[in-house]
Amino acid sequence: MSIYKAYDVRGIYGVELFDRDFYRIARAYARFCEFSGRGAKVVVARDCRKSSDALFTAFAQGLVDEGVDVLDIGLASTPMSYFANSSLGADGSVMITASHNTKEWNGCKLCRKGAVPISGATGIKDIERIAGEIDFHEPPVGKGYVKTVDISQAYAKHVKAFARMQKPLHIAVDFANGMGIAESVALKGGDLTFDALFGGYDGDFPNHDANPLHVETLKSLQELMRANPGKYAFGVAYDGDADRAGFLDEKGDVIAMDFVTALISKELLSQNPGAVCFYDLRSSRVCEETILEAGGKPMMSRVGHSFIKEQMRQNDAIFAGELSGHYYFKANSTAESSAMATYALANIVSASSLPLSELVAPLRKYSQSGEINTKTSTDPAVVLERVAKAYEGKAKVFSLDGTSVDAWESEGWWANVRMSNTEPLVRLNLEGKTREIMEEKRDEMLSLIRS
Repeated sequence: MSIYKAYDVRGIYGVELFDRDFYRIARAYARFCEFSGRGAKVVVARDCRKSSDALFTAFAQGLVDEGVDVLDIGLASTPMSYFANSSLGADGSVMITASHNTKEWNGCKLCRKGAVPISGATGIKDIERIAGEIDFHEPPVGKGYVKTVDISQAYAKHVKAFARMQKPLHIAVDFANGMGIAESVALKGGDLTFDALFGGYDGDFPNHDANPLHVETLKSLQELMRANPGKYAFGVAYDGDADRAGFLDEKGDVIAMDFVTALISKELLSQNPGAVCFYDLRSSRVCEETILEAGGKPMMSRVGHSFIKEQMRQNDAIFAGELSGHYYFKANSTAESSAMATYALANIVSASSLPLSELVAPLRKYSQSGEINTKTSTDPAVVLERVAKAYEGKAKVFSLDGTSVDAWESEGWWANVRMSNTEPLVRLNLEGKTREIMEEKRDEMLSLIRS
């Protein structure tokens, strides 16, 4: 399986991915971006995985041998690497991480100037081709240098400017032994205080996987909060590189990530009336409704951080939320900041006489299927076309990402059917105004997908 993915480079270290690969990828990245031999500066950060230091050394050497200067910001969250890209005036940035994947994985996220991501569609495939043409023993074309830069306090100041808390709050945070620990520099020294779970770096992730999208990883945080009723305003769980966050209300109950999108949009629109906010096309219709009610302009995005960031830039959006727990802020180079998302919720809770659970309750208006995956021996593209033809003329059918069917006004439901980027899977998300409608249309759609 190729290590070159739709949004990044990723593989099992020592099996699929080796130090020599990163050396070649670094040189290929420099050539693709036309950095070679012209004194360009690239931010390079890394997570706490056991393989990250070796991969950093290999990547940095590849850049130096292309005449690129490396700004080494050390252990950092992915949001911090995006911030460093812009704040240091760099020509690009690289984050060495495998995000929420388990400990044996590693990889990197590549960006241009201004934290603009390089995806499979915008350069990763070209970098793969160029890397394949580079001889490991090819002589240097230039000589760059490596400079250590500490951006942690600058990032903390940048994020804290986002806080508008009206009273102090105490929260619980599960760092999962990952890069949320670095991200938390922005949460210290103000009106927001926290108790930490698994707050020491450990690239083996010994307590649980660093993936808040999987509810089972939230059990320790729920146990802490439920053992101390009334102590915490809410809970936060970061993924491995802290570009995603899951949230729990004061009772320790999981808040759906699209509901967080709705809440944060409303908070930001109170300061930016009329602005554009994006929600990904799998999200509940309450996102669109909430943004409209708050005086904003709701826009639907396709799935995937590179696509969302491009749409945000094209439409000058202030915020976007993705169902996977990515929260994107114009204020952070149109990129993720889990600390900003945390402050946005803190702003909301501190300004209300109601607990977070009661602020979320009105959003639970409709019935959602959740994402249902179907393995198929049929070409997934054929399945998507079959779905489109079945509803053509009966509902609004569009193809922003996969096939979407919108019968909300006429029949009270919508659905999206997408292909997986990595597996022979078709993914269904469906919402109905009532459970009965949702279940009927879910079964109808699954029958169509699996026929």
